[in-house]
Amino acid sequence: MAKHLLFISVAVLVAGAGASAKTAPDLKWGAAPPALPAGAQMAVVSGDPGKAVMFKVELKMPAGYAVPAHWHPTDETVTVVSGKIGYGMSAKLDKAKAKWAGPGGSVTMKAKHDHWVFANAPATIAVSGMGPFVITYVDPKDDPRNKK
Repeated sequence: MAKHLLFISVAVLVAGAGASAKTAPDLKWGAAPPALPAGAQMAVVSGDPGKAVMFKVELKMPAGYAVPAHWHPTDETVTVVSGKIGYGMSAKLDKAKAKWAGPGGSVTMKAKHDHWVFANAPATIAVSGMGPFVITYVDPKDDPRNKK
């Protein structure tokens, strides 16, 4: 059974989110929530990903980081802040078929469509959309919450 995570506590995990957007030096970074693979850092830029409001978070992905195939109940827009990411729209992460985006590049991941993302070198992405933010992995074995 696939687990769902409502990012209700994200604001607490990364020291809160203000109603106004923060600038890069003002962001409070912390470990990404357990629904994401270990190793990433996350900061809330605006809104609250755990509520039914618009939100924006940034995710620092280390070299070799990947989020396996998953989907969300709402659209999300991913914009590359720094570095380069590979991504795709399928039920399995396939680096050979990845599309690539660099700084300023953006892609909208449609609601309920399988997608994945990875970074071969360090990269930072901004993820925005309508909350609450929920992630469901296509293969429950890929869900880091199942690996305890």
